[in-house]
Amino acid sequence: MASRSRKQATRGGSRPAVPAWIWLGVGVVLGLVVAMLFLGSDWAPMLRKKAGPQPNPEAVAPRETDPPLVEARDKPRKNYDFYSVLPEMEVVIPDAEISAKARAEAAQKAASSPTPPVSASARYLLQAGSYPSAKAADEVKAKLAILGFVAQVQPVTINGKTWNRVRLGPYASASELETTKAALADNGFNAIALKEEGGN
Repeated sequence: MASRSRKQATRGGSRPAVPAWIWLGVGVVLGLVVAMLFLGSDWAPMLRKKAGPQPNPEAVAPRETDPPLVEARDKPRKNYDFYSVLPEMEVVIPDAEISAKARAEAAQKAASSPTPPVSASARYLLQAGSYPSAKAADEVKAKLAILGFVAQVQPVTINGKTWNRVRLGPYASASELETTKAALADNGFNAIALKEEGGN
């Protein structure tokens, strides 16, 4: 019995347990301190006001008699497009002109049975695209090869920038050019018909 009373005495002699409400109070106080630190620092950019442009209370609207702050441009902007990268020695042929030449060639063939002589300097070309990347030009060339068209990639430097042109041809007649252009259009390629200077 004496040993039991000793064990109970040692248990009773230990520190008393802290009540739960004190732990709750300490947690609330710590949470408030952390929240104040969080809001006071740069950790919470969403909760702060955005540091954007602020209205100027001293600003006044300009009068109609005041000169404009920025002068209007008299010159229109230049539009650079696909055709502006072609060199000076090439001429773009409109579709209507290709069709007219093809009909004229067909009529000439029907009128005379022997084939009319084709000038050696006549060079009609089709350009399927022009790309700054050689890889992109090679991909288009490969797609054309899968469709059965033979194309070449021709690198050209214009204004210090290299363009890789995917070209088909040369074609000796406008009718052959028109047929190939129509076949390319059927396969999703909008090619440009060209005639090099010196051709008919």
